[in-house]
Amino acid sequence: MLDPILLRKDLQTVVDRLKTRGVSFDTERFNDLESRRKAVQTETESLQARRNALAKQIGQLKAKGEDASAVMAESQAVPVRLKQLEEELSALQQPLNDLLMSVPNLPHASVPQGESADDNVEVRRWLPGPAGADGNPPALPFEARDHVAVGEPLGLDFDMAAKLSGARFSFMRGPIARLHRALSQFMLDLQTGTHGYTECYTPYIVNASTLYGTGQLPKFKDDMFAVSKGGGDDDPKQDDQGKPYVREDQYLISTSEITLTSVARDTIQAAADLPIKLTAHTPCFRSEAGSGGRDTRGMIRQHQFDKVEMVQITHPDQSYEALEDMVGHAERVLQLLGLPYRVVLLCTGDMGFGSAKTYDLEVWLPAQNTWREISSVSNCETFQARRMQARFRNAQGKPEFVHTLNGSGLAVGRALVAVLENHQQADGSVLVPEALQPYMGGLTVLKA
Repeated sequence: MLDPILLRKDLQTVVDRLKTRGVSFDTERFNDLESRRKAVQTETESLQARRNALAKQIGQLKAKGEDASAVMAESQAVPVRLKQLEEELSALQQPLNDLLMSVPNLPHASVPQGESADDNVEVRRWLPGPAGADGNPPALPFEARDHVAVGEPLGLDFDMAAKLSGARFSFMRGPIARLHRALSQFMLDLQTGTHGYTECYTPYIVNASTLYGTGQLPKFKDDMFAVSKGGGDDDPKQDDQGKPYVREDQYLISTSEITLTSVARDTIQAAADLPIKLTAHTPCFRSEAGSGGRDTRGMIRQHQFDKVEMVQITHPDQSYEALEDMVGHAERVLQLLGLPYRVVLLCTGDMGFGSAKTYDLEVWLPAQNTWREISSVSNCETFQARRMQARFRNAQGKPEFVHTLNGSGLAVGRALVAVLENHQQADGSVLVPEALQPYMGGLTVLKA
């Protein structure tokens, strides 16, 4: 959520920066709500001051033995009006909060302006061998097959997945299932053992409050899988205060960014404890409602996929250094797997809702002869922290919002796709990258 004080003090700058993201801010609506809120707040403060003055006046009149009944009558009317103002303010706060919750983050000054992925800027690329004439990896010395054709003889079974669940699911058995597991274990060990993250095991189901905190709700509600609609038979009839119990809607996580980032929710960290660096391997669930029929073949776009996530909760002065570090942590995975990739800085029109600055890592897929996203690393600055009330004590001892960062380290399914396509052999086998061989019992080649 954006800083309301910034909106009040410099609304035009906010409007202009949002325009670079292709977002039109409803200034008329905001100004109307804000002016009404300010009027209520001003009257409230005036009445509170009047209440104090009346209390003092009553005390003086009584001390002198004079009649204070008229002043006391006025004083007794003040709490009634203050209660009305409190209700008015509450009624105004909800639509104002809803408006702010719908507005994306402001882009960092270093983010290039643009309308779509066509305007993203390549920062660098890494190739395990010499480049071709076009700067991309050279073509394989045989006709490249896509990961579906390579993987099916190794145990990748989309027919079984469709039978069990429908489209956009995968079923794996035997060698390819083991390779998928090896990838996640390798990524976790690298992020914890080399890059200093703490491994976590998190819930796969979260409540709506958690999703509001990290920005998935209300914006992406249609992309989430809901698993609960209200109370069940096992729910208590009352809460701890004796009020009727209302169960929050619950959702399957679309990324463990949600749970990892939320460990800082409603907390005040000691500055000395920052940065907090967390990682987890979880399944992720996305309805992909906006995919528009893209990538219907194979594992590129799935309703269920695995990911090793990286999260850092940092001091604001250190978050952009942390962003560069996290990109490097994701890059190292690809380098050790021997996979060609490039780093791309996203433009204003292509960034995620909560991001102030995002780098994508795109891996080369020979069968498609193109680069495909395999990791996205973002600095959200205080956008999520403000929603979650995630803070630390600064040098003056005052609470201040932390910065939150997240990134894939990596998407396991897409890493599997890239390994199958880049390390395929003419005979249909797949070379196992050296970094994965210890997790495969020393196996160096996968064969049908």
